[in-house]
Amino acid sequence: MIYVKKAMIFLVFIFMIVSFPSITSACSCADLPSVEQEFERSIAVFSGKVIEIKEKRSLKGYTLHSVLFEVTNTWKGVKQSQLILSTGQGDGDCGYPFIKGQEYLVYADDSSVYGGKSLVTVTCDRTNILSTSQEDLEILGAGQPPIEEVNLSSQYNRNQLYVWATSAIVIAMIVYFIVHKRKKLK
Repeated sequence: MIYVKKAMIFLVFIFMIVSFPSITSACSCADLPSVEQEFERSIAVFSGKVIEIKEKRSLKGYTLHSVLFEVTNTWKGVKQSQLILSTGQGDGDCGYPFIKGQEYLVYADDSSVYGGKSLVTVTCDRTNILSTSQEDLEILGAGQPPIEEVNLSSQYNRNQLYVWATSAIVIAMIVYFIVHKRKKLK
């Protein structure tokens, strides 16, 4: 009975740690840079449609959005027909509020701000809905279609499967521990 209480306290403790809000910081942007400045600064510039958005938690404790894009045109740094980009959740963490099914002109950079190094865009970049980016498109020109056809959907979904499998193993170990301790007490 004592072990069951300890196990319950442990589970409540784990639940509390996981459910606390992530660490965030205030987002404050100066005026947007010019198209030329943003193009120069960015590692990747492309247009594309959001296929899927997933919420993830980084190793640093940040909650972020992982966004899968179908790339239509590229101006810099993108060769593949699909890519995965990270951004915050919005509000104070500068995350860009992408919408599934919407097309965007994206300016992105390599960053480790949300954990591991990945392609990142934030609200302080010139990233915007494609239909409202006419000024940028006039300066950037037509762009080129991606040259390498890829399908990242399975890789994108596999990461979620890994999280669920790990959670199931941890729960199974806790249940085993509780049952094993009960048998020893009898």
